[in-house]
Amino acid sequence: MKTVLKNIEKLATMNSKMEELSNAYILIEDNVIKEVGTGEAPIADRVIDLSGRVVLPGFVNTHHHLYQSLFRNVPAVSSAKLFDWLVYLYELWKNIDNEAVYVSAAVGIYEMMLTGTTTTTDMLYLHPRGKSNFIDSEIDAARRCGIRFHPTRGSMSLSKKDGGLPPDSVVQTEEEIIEDSVRLIEKYHDSKKYAMTRIALAPCSPFSVTEQSMIRTLELAEKYDVLLHTHLAETKDEEEYCLEKVGLRPIDYMEKIGWLNPRVWFAHLVWLSDEDIKKLAANDCGMAHCPTSNMRLGSGIAPVREMKDNNIRIGLAVDGSASNDSGNMLLEARNAMMLQRVAKGADALTPRDVLYMATMGGAKVLRMDDYIGSIEPGKAADIIAFDLNQLSLAGGLADPVASVVMCDPGRVDFVMVNGELRIEHGHIKDDELQELIKRQNELSKMLIGY
Repeated sequence: MKTVLKNIEKLATMNSKMEELSNAYILIEDNVIKEVGTGEAPIADRVIDLSGRVVLPGFVNTHHHLYQSLFRNVPAVSSAKLFDWLVYLYELWKNIDNEAVYVSAAVGIYEMMLTGTTTTTDMLYLHPRGKSNFIDSEIDAARRCGIRFHPTRGSMSLSKKDGGLPPDSVVQTEEEIIEDSVRLIEKYHDSKKYAMTRIALAPCSPFSVTEQSMIRTLELAEKYDVLLHTHLAETKDEEEYCLEKVGLRPIDYMEKIGWLNPRVWFAHLVWLSDEDIKKLAANDCGMAHCPTSNMRLGSGIAPVREMKDNNIRIGLAVDGSASNDSGNMLLEARNAMMLQRVAKGADALTPRDVLYMATMGGAKVLRMDDYIGSIEPGKAADIIAFDLNQLSLAGGLADPVASVVMCDPGRVDFVMVNGELRIEHGHIKDDELQELIKRQNELSKMLIGY
């Protein structure tokens, strides 16, 4: 089927030339963009009028913990720093089950989709003893929502009794981790262009995974040619932990165990030296920048401007809702820009810089830039639109593209993923959305105990 999106007021392609078109159209055949132009639109089977809209490629979220949407705004840790926050919440998180994973994933995905996300990853590292197939449950939720999904098989193998942070109840043996990682890759990973589901491997962090687990996971990723992901250099406490336990700072530790390589992307990267940045650049590592979470936990300001200057692949991320309390990609783009300006001056990042990070930047981090991240022929039809005729943008349309970051469009008007309409006129196309929200609240109340 051919679809044409026509009368687009402003189209930001995010292609290599960063072209922006007025009175534009996009011709789509099934799930692939065939033509982009201006003026009179071609004839198609389905015609969608996007008059008065600014159109961009769908946003790519590069780091999340979807189950945490059940644990927002927990009063006991609303002002806690990372390690204290984790120690408290592990005892709540250990009680989740497959229904909780499914419901929270669907809620978290729809929340992101409303702010423009068409591709997301997820790091599900919590696998409580006696429970299984959590990632299968969130893949089921992602398929319900219609998002392009790149979950990571997270893991924790270093419990508190062995010098780590998590309790025994939420860690696994290396054999359990490797066995399930192989199962997930063989069952779900799709390496083909336009894939809707891919799997990566993600030991959680230096303070929750053994060195041997990190090395074995690397070997497995190389065998199956999948990506690797972990948290790194998020807080000063983590740096002190690494120095005490292994005698190395986080980046140097990753270098020692072979984790500085092109299949790796790291979340956070707040506490970096100039030498760290050079090492990341030299080894073509990617970054998931989580500005709101870093502010929320008081972790610090990542040196994004310096990493950008060193041509490091940078994507944006909402992080888990328990350390952000929302899943708003528009807010991440705005906060990424504002936070760098606080640290580096008003010209540190522009609106287009952060929109690039939210689109092509994220696509490059996930190694999916051959088919997502921009609007041009041959790319998947992952497209979002914002209505410019709304109160919060009134008087701010001298630059419609920048208005998405500088002003506050609130939510998208239109979302298409892989050629399928998922949001139209600002409404999610799921008749059972209210029931989903109700069940999420019931589960959250039960798990938190309020």
